[in-house]
Amino acid sequence: MKRIIAIALSALLALSCAACGTNDTNDEVVSLTLSEVTHSVFYAPQYAALELGFFADEGLEIELVNGGGADKVMTSVLTGEAEIGFAGPEACIYVQNQEKDDAPVIFAQMTKRDGSFLVGREDVPFDWAQLKGSTIIGGRAGGVPEMTLEYVMRQNGVIPGKDATVDTSVQFNMMAGAFTGGNGDYVTLFEPTATEVEQQGQGYILTSIGAESGEIPYTAYFAAPSYMEENADIIQRFTNAIAKALQWVQEHDARETAEAIAPQFPDTSIATLTTVVQRYKDIDAWQTTPVMEQAALERLETVMETAGELEHSAWADFSKLVDNTFAEQAK
Repeated sequence: MKRIIAIALSALLALSCAACGTNDTNDEVVSLTLSEVTHSVFYAPQYAALELGFFADEGLEIELVNGGGADKVMTSVLTGEAEIGFAGPEACIYVQNQEKDDAPVIFAQMTKRDGSFLVGREDVPFDWAQLKGSTIIGGRAGGVPEMTLEYVMRQNGVIPGKDATVDTSVQFNMMAGAFTGGNGDYVTLFEPTATEVEQQGQGYILTSIGAESGEIPYTAYFAAPSYMEENADIIQRFTNAIAKALQWVQEHDARETAEAIAPQFPDTSIATLTTVVQRYKDIDAWQTTPVMEQAALERLETVMETAGELEHSAWADFSKLVDNTFAEQAK
């Protein structure tokens, strides 16, 4: 009888050890540096993943840093300062066309349209013809925000450089300050900055650029292929957390989302955050899964080509630029 009990206990111990073994990877907390293009409510699902513990559930500890522009985010990934970059896919296209070694690859998409809003100096019914003869602070030349603005202007009969001036000399994170300081007639701003400028009486939100532009893969996650190959499990766990956050935001209202991400915006009230989140919900800003579609990327490349920043012959090889393996598994 004692022998039977001993055997049974040994078997249970073996099963217990085996079970522990299957969780070894996720039990190990891995620290990652994530460089984001800017800190905006536009990326609410990412902050939900941070604040609701979705990354922690995957055994990941995220150090979030503000890159202050897609070019700077890309530099941080290329130099190894950040394992993962979060910015417009155009950054990856430019680097791929330069044929750099270990050129970063996109593995997950978050936003599917432009997240900026056109802010003017007068609270009047808006018509795109009003931009004629004006100066619009549009962001860095070759960046998705600036290119999408120009694309939308052309779609509405306003030719950049001919009918209106798009000022590309102002750094992305300095645009609001330049506008409130008296530069330009209009500016494109992300949230919550656009609403804060309006609340201060220094400008008025006139229209959504994203509502006008249609769906494009606006912001995505990327990493060096060498890192992804050596750390496939980490990339998968990261993508799992993003996929869960995208679903969570879809299933919860603006107020609940605002409350979840509030710690990321300590100087912004819940009421303002709720308003802003609702704006992004209204334009259907976020993906339902992190999978990037080739047709969507080609729409972005059309925008880039229209802006004169990409030759048609330089369109990206989708199979080399995007690896949907992790996103497919996560969804």
